[in-house]
Amino acid sequence: MDARDTEPRSSLVKDAELKKELDATLHARRELGPDYESALVDSFLEKVEQRVDGSVDRRVRRQLAEQQMVVARGGRPGREGAGTDHHFGERFGFAMVSLILAIPLSAIGGVNGGLKGLFVTWCGIVAVNAVHAAHRWPWHLLRRRRREED
Repeated sequence: MDARDTEPRSSLVKDAELKKELDATLHARRELGPDYESALVDSFLEKVEQRVDGSVDRRVRRQLAEQQMVVARGGRPGREGAGTDHHFGERFGFAMVSLILAIPLSAIGGVNGGLKGLFVTWCGIVAVNAVHAAHRWPWHLLRRRRREED
């Protein structure tokens, strides 16, 4: 039995416990009156927050453990089922950094070398991005797999 199989049952139990807490809070409000209403609501919300925090902590720990297992087995951590586009963030970040750095580099190249300097600067920027993108090209990946198999 997987831990995921027990999660819905345990959350149902917690929901039942939370319902009991709410009933107790409402009963206490009826007995104590509206003077204590804000304190009772704050207390109940604190219990709900603790339950949510505990649930989030368990999920984060589970995901970290799964990623550690993937890394221990020699894989790369990431989202399962993300397909071939799971490196999108890396590629997008690299492209954004390149464009941000292109602004001052273009200014330096344009001021010092004129149109030729600007052209050389942009050729360099394009070349760096092409080399970075080459890591994802199919023939490069096939070559890498062959080396790993040997």
